[in-house]
Amino acid sequence: MNATPGFDLVERARAIVPLIADEADQIERTRRLTPDVVNALIENGLYRALLPQSLGGSEAPPDIFMQMLEEIAKADASTAWCLGQCSVCAMIAASLDHDTAHEIFNTAPAGILAWGAVAHEARAVEGGYRVTARWDFASGSRQASWLGAHVRIVNADGTPRKNADGSPEMRTILFPLASAVMHDVWQAIGLAGTGTDSYEVHDLFIPDRFAAFRDVAEALREPGPLYRLPTGSTFSLGFAAVSLGVARATLDAAITLARAKHQSLAASAMRDNQAVQGLIGRTEADLRAARAYLYATAHAMWRDLSATKLFSPAHRSAVRLAATWTIQQSAKVVDTAYHMAGATAVFRSNPFERRFRDMHAITQQIQARDTHYEDVGKMILAENR
Repeated sequence: MNATPGFDLVERARAIVPLIADEADQIERTRRLTPDVVNALIENGLYRALLPQSLGGSEAPPDIFMQMLEEIAKADASTAWCLGQCSVCAMIAASLDHDTAHEIFNTAPAGILAWGAVAHEARAVEGGYRVTARWDFASGSRQASWLGAHVRIVNADGTPRKNADGSPEMRTILFPLASAVMHDVWQAIGLAGTGTDSYEVHDLFIPDRFAAFRDVAEALREPGPLYRLPTGSTFSLGFAAVSLGVARATLDAAITLARAKHQSLAASAMRDNQAVQGLIGRTEADLRAARAYLYATAHAMWRDLSATKLFSPAHRSAVRLAATWTIQQSAKVVDTAYHMAGATAVFRSNPFERRFRDMHAITQQIQARDTHYEDVGKMILAENR
């Protein structure tokens, strides 16, 4: 038997792909995952892919998590994006005491946590913190039972609280969804079904046990190497895998079309056109290369992390470079497939236009920014070789 934690998550993901594909149009139209899709994700334990085993999760290694998202993304990018977001959020359980983590992930009906971008501050008070703020970009919040927010901590007198190295103290505060006011703001060109909404709280008290240190290895309760991997890097690997799934599905749709379509005014079918044949071959190579690079980087990082329990700046740089390039390369594959399909691609009844929009929504996220190349280049140039 395969002893890799969570090894069957990929098969479970494949098993529900037909359901997600059938529901994809409704997800797009209603701008939220359908109840049937959410139930299938929950029942198959996919939201718990990165939750510690001590809490009933899979604690899966990164490559299993990535393959799971890749399979789901082939059917619907919004579903994969929400699943990736909420799965990574669950890693915060490793920084909470067991009873608190159990309350969040095992007692609520769904046990799903979502959060948005880093912003604002929480004021220290007796027994915890008080916060009034609004955050954006909470993908997956429409399925969540709990919300989180990354905040800077200030003392009761308003002065910033500092870490030992002088950096601002950051915490991730957690609170029930019912404690927040949700704002339906997600009217976007792509990833429409993610429900990436805004949320706010007013003078909310957060008990100290619901305010975890953010990506601080010394605060971890769980011993597994997975929780030495920063959530930012895990998001990068996961969302790059989503982009691979979208690219794979779009190119496959173009290949299927080329096998049957006879282009207007053309003397031969697309499948017999040498230009089309060459384009498909080169695009296939580009996609396979991007996938191989991403997974090779993840494997190398995971091997080192498992052996040393240390996630180094070099690991962070390698993951960021591979994820950024993979997302951008996936977009090129989608663009090629879209243009290859010609007028067929513009109709909503065909499997191109939504994936085109979803892919270009992915490229606008932080994980695909061109500035990441500058950061990596700066690090390379500073090295003594």
